[in-house]
Amino acid sequence: MISMNRPISPKIGRTSSDATVLRPAEFASSFHPELKTMSVPVYVLGTGRTDFRRNFRKEGKTIRHIVLEAGQAAISEAAIDPKDINSGVVGNFASGLFTRQLHLGAFLTEIDHKLRGVPTVHVEAACASGGVAVLTAAQQIMGGLHDVVLVVGVEQQKTMTPAEGGDVLAAAGDYHAEAQQYGEFMFPKLFARIARIYMERHGLTEKHLALVASKNHGHARLNPLAQMRDSTLTVQDGCTESKANPRIAPPLKVTDCSQITDGGAALVLCSDRFLKKLPRRPAVRLLGYGHTTDFLPLEKKDVPIFSIARKAAEQAYASANLKPRDIQAAEVHDCFSISEIVAYEILGFAESGQGLKLLESGATAMPSVRAQFPGASPTFTLPVNVGGGLMGDGHPVGATGVRQVVEAYRHLTDSAGERQIRGVERFLTFNMGGSVTTNVVMIWGREK
Repeated sequence: MISMNRPISPKIGRTSSDATVLRPAEFASSFHPELKTMSVPVYVLGTGRTDFRRNFRKEGKTIRHIVLEAGQAAISEAAIDPKDINSGVVGNFASGLFTRQLHLGAFLTEIDHKLRGVPTVHVEAACASGGVAVLTAAQQIMGGLHDVVLVVGVEQQKTMTPAEGGDVLAAAGDYHAEAQQYGEFMFPKLFARIARIYMERHGLTEKHLALVASKNHGHARLNPLAQMRDSTLTVQDGCTESKANPRIAPPLKVTDCSQITDGGAALVLCSDRFLKKLPRRPAVRLLGYGHTTDFLPLEKKDVPIFSIARKAAEQAYASANLKPRDIQAAEVHDCFSISEIVAYEILGFAESGQGLKLLESGATAMPSVRAQFPGASPTFTLPVNVGGGLMGDGHPVGATGVRQVVEAYRHLTDSAGERQIRGVERFLTFNMGGSVTTNVVMIWGREK
């Protein structure tokens, strides 16, 4: 059975800056003290991504083209010679099932002929494949193996029917046991189970779920590369069951689910030694990170607490020497609307059971979207999923964790355009695989 044990609630703290946020002040450290501080700098030099609205199969293109387009864009923005790249990492979940193509690292050599011969690796961790790819590259730099590493996250999903695609995505869970238990569209049903438990314990309603969906679709309208950039989803639309918006897994409706998406995202990461060789330029630093793995089946996890995911957040805050109250913006893994609410609590932005109040306050919405929150008058701001998140921007599974860092980089270098968060200096990304099984939390900062 799913455990109902509750942890001790964290305390509440307050800051006074322009991006002030009232939220839990600290997590208890639960790992070795010598791992607390991230002493070896890792920087993002440049980023790239594709338009997530595109259907590459209809364009006559394959996953190879997605890798090349995203990777070339990142190298171009980094403004370095490709010969300076020492290594490459590809994050991908299920290319072998979606496209029949594996051995994806070899595609990096086609981005530029100067990359021929570099070592590459393909990492898989379900929907956290992108986040794990970023960490793998960062750890190569922290370990002194390489100075410059190219990371590409990629997925091409629009190659089969939704039912067939749902069966592929089920491989992110305990397939042989859970597919038999939950049947078709297994993952919406797994997260519906999480939502029902949260309902029983904390009073979640379908309006709360619709608020998340409407907020993130609203944010997507500010993102010219988002899959749902033309969406006008209202809270009322999200609450209303219809032929176009059926309850696919009660209480979740179609509008509570992330998108089927083709896309890629890429980063160029580098060491402090390499950065110092370059002319002074904007750079974003990895301040801290956490990475944990829980049991694979949902039934073995402590829903909705997810203590193993919380441990990843604890690790990230400790290694960055920061607290939840220090974070000014975040991209979190809203594969379903309930996921964002649970993430507020996993990350310490709200106490256990208080994620609904944080949502209702409008604090996680950009000002232009906050009008959808009746009576909202937040006393602090913590914009979440300003790029649209998985629900609005799209969810090309292996690319999502990388795309989150691309979004962080945009804001931290004041290049996010219409959706720019003013004055942000500390940005958190939370990428999750399976039913909150693999958890990657990273904290990024503006290099001064």
